Order: sequence, then structure tokens, then C-alpha cells
Amino acid sequence: MNTQNVLTPTTQVNEKQLREGIMPRAQLSKAACEIALEKTTNESVKQFAGWELMEATTVIKVLEDVGTKTTPIAPDAAAFLNKLKSLTGAEFDKAYMQAELSNHEFLRDLAKQFIDGYDEQVTGKEEIGHVANLALFAFTEHVGLCKNILASLS
Repeated sequence: MNTQNVLTPTTQVNEKQLREGIMPRAQLSKAACEIALEKTTNESVKQFAGWELMEATTVIKVLEDVGTKTTPIAPDAAAFLNKLKSLTGAEFDKAYMQAELSNHEFLRDLAKQFIDGYDEQVTGKEEIGHVANLALFAFTEHVGLCKNILASLS
């Protein structure tokens, strides 16, 4: 899963950037999970893909409810999905899990940068701060899960 946005450790992220940074990655993850649930025979990968599909579907719905537009899958994301479809067995499992790890590392960092620059007085939206903190927790947890599954695949 390619990073479509470039972040540096000092990049401040506003609410719109947070939502628009998460949406395409949630869409891509949802599509990748659907492929994974059809292709993998590894129980840990299958379990993760099921949880991740639930998360991605929920995140997309929440973002749509707050006015974030869905966008067409980017060409690099479509190419990745096609590559995933062509892989099998352990090669598939490793590629899928590595992509999910990279995706969640990006999302974790995006949420952290939003939280670090979050000013409730300026935005007037305390809810987004709560949502970002919950997202940071989930993204961080998924980084750990992905690393554990990848280690078991090696």
C-alpha cells in the first residue's frame, strides 16, 4: 500500500488532512482484506483480515458521515491490488501483511501528528480529538499485530 501523502516528523495535520489521509487508505485496506479473506489459508492472516475489514468498513462509514468524500482508487493502489491477486500462499500472506503494516504505520503517524497539533480552542470540535485518540490506539495496535504475524510467517 503506497503512501500517497508524504509526512515529515514536524508536519502539522489539520482535521481535513486527517480525514482525507485516512479515507483512501481505508478504501484500499478494505479491498485488500476482501482479497485476503478469499486467498489466504493462514489462520492468523485470515483473522487479521476479518478484523481489518470490519475496521475499514466502519472507518469509511464514519468518514462519509462527517462529509469526507470517497475517491477512486489511485493507480498505484490499483496496481498493488492486482499484484495481490496474482500472488498465492506464503508469498501472498507476506505481501498482504507487509502492506497492512506499512499502511498502519502511516496512519498511526498521521493520527499522532494531528493529536500533537490539535488545538480544541481553534477547531471547536472536541469530538475529532477523541476520534483521533481512538484511531491512534487502533492503528498502533494493528502495527503490533502486523509485526507479530509477519514474524510468524518468516
